[in-house]
Amino acid sequence: MALHVITGAGATGSATALLLAEAGEHVRIVTRSGGGPEHPLVERVAADASDPDALTALVEGARTLYNCAAPAYQDWRTAFPPLAAALLTAAERTGADYVMLGNVYGYGPFDGPLTPDLPMAPTTAKGRVRAAMWEDALAAHRAGRIRVAEVRASDYLGADALSLFTLMAAPAIRAGEVAVVPADPDVPHSWSYTGDVARTLVAVGTSTRPEVWGRAWHVPSVSELPLRGLADRLAAAAGAPPARVASMSDAELAALAAADDLMAEVAEMRYLGDEPLFLDASETVAAFGVRPTGLEVVLAEMARTPVHSPV
Repeated sequence: MALHVITGAGATGSATALLLAEAGEHVRIVTRSGGGPEHPLVERVAADASDPDALTALVEGARTLYNCAAPAYQDWRTAFPPLAAALLTAAERTGADYVMLGNVYGYGPFDGPLTPDLPMAPTTAKGRVRAAMWEDALAAHRAGRIRVAEVRASDYLGADALSLFTLMAAPAIRAGEVAVVPADPDVPHSWSYTGDVARTLVAVGTSTRPEVWGRAWHVPSVSELPLRGLADRLAAAAGAPPARVASMSDAELAALAAADDLMAEVAEMRYLGDEPLFLDASETVAAFGVRPTGLEVVLAEMARTPVHSPV
């Protein structure tokens, strides 16, 4: 039985903890509140993961450290760098393998499928934060101080998943109302199921193959439907009226941003929803055999869970 430490107990962190525990591994999940899933092999610890000394003590003896934690969206610029630094420090001090949960922000706008070997080329503040986190960890890996890999996902789907779709579109769709989203609802888009994110994290984090480390891996997408098509499928799964979706204008988004700190952070990332987004995960499938969960399974899960409050 190996020890695995996970920071963050959201949908991905909790799913990762349960996958490891159900495989007989000892899991220590670290959050400020001490929350997380209940399981005999899951130890829930209340601690500040941005404190490098406290985190190092909790990671000591662990095989792998997984970061599934993230500050509030509006606090990324100030809160993510110290969290990332503490995680990197804990991995260096303890010798634990380090698996980062990332996203596509660091790539910046790109025409064509996103492959994990693309260089970081962010054009936004939050993209630069994500890129710096990876580049710092990769530099430590290349210097021989740690062993690191990053698992990158697109917009989340699933029970308790947090994304613009689950927060802004899904509640309206399930209520039979018009879903107004800051995106073009008719362009293809890759969607990531939180359960598949967890399976990819575990596949990477438990690998003994040297070639797995020092690089990024993409999560296989459950669908590349446009947002409108996904909305139609969710409405059918939930037994709701046919979905109605409208694109939010820049002026409407600006008005929301002026009144809400979280929505103020959405504008710079709007390009991700306005242009086609394809996440190429063929290398993940070939290396680990991780295949996406069926979309109908994911939508059925979402349809039977409580509706998130809209942003």
